[in-house]
Amino acid sequence: VQLVESGGGFVHTGGSLTLSCATSGLIFSRNVMGWFRQAPGKEREGVSCISSSGGSTNYADSVKGRFTISRDNAKNTVYLQMNSLKPEDTAVYYCAADQMVPCLGYSDPDDFGSWGQGTQVTVSS
Repeated sequence: VQLVESGGGFVHTGGSLTLSCATSGLIFSRNVMGWFRQAPGKEREGVSCISSSGGSTNYADSVKGRFTISRDNAKNTVYLQMNSLKPEDTAVYYCAADQMVPCLGYSDPDDFGSWGQGTQVTVSS
């Protein structure tokens, strides 16, 4: 199983980035996909998740209205569109996959079995 994130980078406050996570070696359409982030000195936290069909999504309160998760099951890829970025969004962003976990309001990193290597997002004030 491979998950490869891309699209991270450096932006100023208010800027936008779109992260992608390309997957292989798993039945993508059967997996709930999640985006997580980890800032220096902090625990990894759930940002957003999307159900296997794409019909259900959830977001952390801190990103609601600014971030949008989506997936393309034909391309085995999940995306995270991030708008109105703030310095507090600075972190390494990871995508994760699991067949057994539900997409709820809170995503526990321990529930996801497959992870990417992460991509750095830095938002400067």
